[in-house]
Amino acid sequence: MEGSLPHGRPDTRPVTVLTPHSARQFILDNTALMAPPHVPEILLHLADEAHDLWLRTEDELVEIGLPPPFWAFAWAGGQGLARYAIDNPGAVRGKRVLDFASGSGLVAIAAAKAGAAGVTAADIDPFSGTAVRLNAQANGIEIEFLGTDCIGADMGWDVVLAGDVFYDKPFADRLMPWFSALGRRGAEILIGDPGRSYLPRSGLEPLGVYEVPVTRALEDAEIKRTTVWRLA
Repeated sequence: MEGSLPHGRPDTRPVTVLTPHSARQFILDNTALMAPPHVPEILLHLADEAHDLWLRTEDELVEIGLPPPFWAFAWAGGQGLARYAIDNPGAVRGKRVLDFASGSGLVAIAAAKAGAAGVTAADIDPFSGTAVRLNAQANGIEIEFLGTDCIGADMGWDVVLAGDVFYDKPFADRLMPWFSALGRRGAEILIGDPGRSYLPRSGLEPLGVYEVPVTRALEDAEIKRTTVWRLA
């Protein structure tokens, strides 16, 4: 994006555009290694409020090639789901687990720590893949990353973990038929949700409720009441 230099000369300096391959240093520069407040057993590269990564203008993020950095924050639904997995390891131990819409990889790392036989973190944001690999390394965990839209796919997962996925109606409308199909063939579907707008009102069984500390700048609250649900 061109601007102006003194004396009216156009700014033709090239903009450094990020790619998933070059994002590693950007993530390290714009985050700090810290434990999410509700899951202190895990370390993640997260943007704190001092870094204000999320608050950068959309134009600035587009200019450097960065989608909204969901991977840079530990969202309430993911923290609740990660807490549940660690506190109830029988839900994932020895099983093949998919962490859908993984973001930072928090839930995937929790499942691995709880003894899952294999964990796949799936997210269509390629920068999430870079963040997941950095976070897995920080926790001494190995996680497979799937960077394609896997809605409708079935790779034989025993458990599907999904945190904070019901924020958008078209997305929610795509998810439920897929979750239902996986459930009918025997997969366990566990959902972490802090009251997002499009969470289904029926067909869910509550497994646990948590009061999760979150970032006020993103959630308009300091604590979000978060429920872990099982698709019945």
